[in-house]
Amino acid sequence: MPISESMVQDIVAEVMAKMQIAEAPSGKHGVFKDMNEAIAAAQKAQKIVRDLSMDQREKIISNIRKKTHEQAEILARMGVDETGMGNVPHKILKHHLVADKVPGTEDIKTEAYSGDRGLTLIEMGPFGVIGAITPCTNPSETVLCNAMGMIAGGNTVVFNPHPQAIKTSIYAVNLVNEASIEAGGPDNVACTVEKPTLATSDIMMHHPAIQLIAATGGPGVVTAVLSSGRRGIGAGAGNPPAVVDETADIRKAAADIVNGCTFDNNLPCIAEKEIVAIESIVDELLHYMVNEQGCYLASKEEQDKLAATVLTPKGLNRKCVGRSAKALLAMIGVEVPDNIRCITFIGEKEHPLIAEELMMPILGIVPAKDFDDAVEKAVWLEHGNRHSAHIHSKNVDRITKYAKAIDTAILVKNGPSYAALGFGGEGYCTFTIASRTGEGLTSAKSFTKARKCVMTDSLCIR
Repeated sequence: MPISESMVQDIVAEVMAKMQIAEAPSGKHGVFKDMNEAIAAAQKAQKIVRDLSMDQREKIISNIRKKTHEQAEILARMGVDETGMGNVPHKILKHHLVADKVPGTEDIKTEAYSGDRGLTLIEMGPFGVIGAITPCTNPSETVLCNAMGMIAGGNTVVFNPHPQAIKTSIYAVNLVNEASIEAGGPDNVACTVEKPTLATSDIMMHHPAIQLIAATGGPGVVTAVLSSGRRGIGAGAGNPPAVVDETADIRKAAADIVNGCTFDNNLPCIAEKEIVAIESIVDELLHYMVNEQGCYLASKEEQDKLAATVLTPKGLNRKCVGRSAKALLAMIGVEVPDNIRCITFIGEKEHPLIAEELMMPILGIVPAKDFDDAVEKAVWLEHGNRHSAHIHSKNVDRITKYAKAIDTAILVKNGPSYAALGFGGEGYCTFTIASRTGEGLTSAKSFTKARKCVMTDSLCIR
């Protein structure tokens, strides 16, 4: 269902009413001082998990779902408190989404080929112990959705979380193990270390027990995984453009784009990062964004100050990632009311606040002389990440042309970006979107390997 402003306000009110909840305890199930110890424990647990029936695995996953629903607020508050990124109401929604829409054992299917020469089955089996690297932007969400899919496939998992979100990640790992134990499964189905570092990550990526690594993060971590000599699932960067042409419902496009861009302060990698609009409708689009959708139109001077604040010679200013529009504007001395949720302006595609993936509610608009020009600019802005893109148009031929040109794992048409994750759109949810290695939206089957079982000249009863 679409995320309405009233829904967010209801959640905010509920959160504020419960602010006296005690801080979440620091769980210790699956947490080790040494990475080698963590992997050994996961190996031991995997010997049990691989022999569990699908029904038994599903009981564990169902209990993870239940606990995620119950502790969505705690996990959301922990994530915001620890990282300073995003906002609590939207993170609550994300955890409920994980609980409801991440596939379980139903995603593991068998193919059968029957003929005169017998019966052949293609069955999906576990890799064993999977190594996973998780980000600080969606820490507990990624741990939970990865764990459910990996356990469904008969695996266990060792996480090397981003150090900036270690408390939240440990809490999620503990939740997974408690859910397993309560459902009759083993402890240590998910493991991690108390102090993740580049060194612990290196141990994990080169340990002989780890044959598959799933990395959710920036381009650097994905490159490291793909250079490890192991099979890698790489969920890397994106800079998703939203194209708007003159056939679109401009008012709806403005609402959808701003809603998607501002969800959790633009932390989701699929979120709209810039707009490419046909120049004849730019003024109309900007009107709705500013007057109806809470966008602040930044002057040239304010744009320059923002660029100097959020970008450094080494890249993004991490103190700005995932912050609200109000907070970002305050950093440059501009005070705005609470209803301002996005910063916008008109600029060329090379503008630093447009060309760079910011993960902040800053949404530049690039004018295009016609649709072909819009497609060309959008492809350039996506930088070949093949991750996500969006379009608002009623012309099916144009949508098709854009889809072929942009060639992304996700393309959302006439809706907000979060529809790709199951909010107001069909399909399942994941926070590991492997555009670079080709899996796309990962699910339980992504963490399995095909095995062919052949019976010759028998079991064909046609």
